Amino acid sequence: MLMTTGPIGVFDSGYGGLTILRQIRATMPQYDYLYLGDNARAPYGERSFEVVYEFTRQAVRYLFDQGCHLVILACNTASAKALRTIQQVDLRRFDPKRRVLGVIRPTVEVVGNISKTRHVGIMATDGTIRSKTYELEIEKFYPDIQVTGEACPMWVPLVENDEYESPGADYFVRERIEHLLSRDPQIDSVILGCTHYPLLLGKIRQYMPQGVHIIEQGGYVATSLKDYLGRHPEMETRLTKGGNIRFLTTERAEQFREKAAVFMGETIEAERVQL
Repeated sequence: MLMTTGPIGVFDSGYGGLTILRQIRATMPQYDYLYLGDNARAPYGERSFEVVYEFTRQAVRYLFDQGCHLVILACNTASAKALRTIQQVDLRRFDPKRRVLGVIRPTVEVVGNISKTRHVGIMATDGTIRSKTYELEIEKFYPDIQVTGEACPMWVPLVENDEYESPGADYFVRERIEHLLSRDPQIDSVILGCTHYPLLLGKIRQYMPQGVHIIEQGGYVATSLKDYLGRHPEMETRLTKGGNIRFLTTERAEQFREKAAVFMGETIEAERVQL
């Protein structure tokens, strides 16, 4: 691979990563971005470690081939199940000077400054919860924090099917929150460990007890990335700066455009690709 300059790659299994991209672009509008959504094979949450790793590896390789030197896995499932292997094994073969970063660590790093009771909840897909990645990462930074994970299997379908503001969503949001807090009433901070969940934020706030901090990922990931580029000028100089953005999807471009506009808050154009 030639060492030219290129955009920041952002990958997700579907649409949720657009909430991360939106925050990153708001923080650093000067860079070019290339978003890839593997919508044709979404959701990843119920898939095995092996399948998620293979799909994510394919996406990263594709973004590298498109000129990206830095790729953000804007997907908790991919970050939990594939990031470590890609970083430790695949980058050596692809190009050791390129980088792949996830969304879990930037979120974990702020928890210790937020939680006072040292009891934290994680609300995420079943795959992310079963991986126990959040528990392992939090233990590295804050071994005194007790973590309780709560799988929310209906939350992504609510968002994907444009039901996140419907009355029917209230039951599923309230039921999961109540179940989590019944398991550990001392929880004072809850991480939304899925990038789809910000679209449910209105209802999450409605049913989350007052005083419980809701930790969204987007802002923390954006701040962490800005700090990373400040500490790694050798990477920053490889990024193109034109304020441009392209959207790629593995499903029909028309369908992607419709739904992506909801996540981005603006009309977008998209291209269909095959991995």
